[in-house]
Amino acid sequence: MGNRLSKIYTRTGDGGTTGLGNGERVAKDCPRIEAIGAVDELNCAIGRVLVHDLRENIRECLQEVQHKLFDLGGEVSIPGYQALKNEDVERLEGTLNDFNSQLPPLKEFVLPGGGPAAADCHMARAICRRAERRLVTLARDENLSEHVRVYLNRLSDLLFVMCRILARDEGGVEVLWRNPNRG
Repeated sequence: MGNRLSKIYTRTGDGGTTGLGNGERVAKDCPRIEAIGAVDELNCAIGRVLVHDLRENIRECLQEVQHKLFDLGGEVSIPGYQALKNEDVERLEGTLNDFNSQLPPLKEFVLPGGGPAAADCHMARAICRRAERRLVTLARDENLSEHVRVYLNRLSDLLFVMCRILARDEGGVEVLWRNPNRG
């Protein structure tokens, strides 16, 4: 296979537009590009989590998620194209259930932190929520597969559960919100 990116700069975006996967030019700040950018940022944040010393099952899961996020970004960048399937959401749900079964139930909200990997995972979780919001905005005016929104919704839950596991693995402590109504 030849080089896909023979030139890094093309100058075609200098005027404030960028190309979609189907060749259409759109403004760099349109909702579709905002959504693609948020998904890309999420993928970068997950890459940041992956630089830590992680359990192999968490590492493998996050690496698979990175590939799915790239697919998801491709789906968003090509109107009418569908890359994610219901099976992708179901696989994520199964993984989420497996990881969550290892944890004690929560009685309060968890504040971000717990250790370096857990804190980076919390950041990825927050970015995932933003990417989901950008997709909701896009879906108001554009035809978008429901699987992309559902996938990100489940992924943010999975990342939260991973934060809890990583805090324990790092010997950190989950910092629970001090509910003023509990005294």
